[in-house]
Amino acid sequence: MAIKTTTIKGLAFDLLIEEVNERTKAGGLICYLASIYRVEKGTGAKQLIRRSRLVGAADEMRREYERDGIRALRRAA
Repeated sequence: MAIKTTTIKGLAFDLLIEEVNERTKAGGLICYLASIYRVEKGTGAKQLIRRSRLVGAADEMRREYERDGIRALRRAA
């Protein structure tokens, strides 16, 4: 199982994007899960914002949050 994490730094909080995927020995995809968490700067508390099982969804979510900023978070909540 491969886990890829990406952090997008912000002023009040950070966004943590986790991608988990499991593949067969032949390279076929068994499962995929992308989760975005809001991580508070002072406490480190994590709050789940969005989750998707569609392959490539993490890249789309990352571009949306980098482009629209706080407005994208308000749409997701």
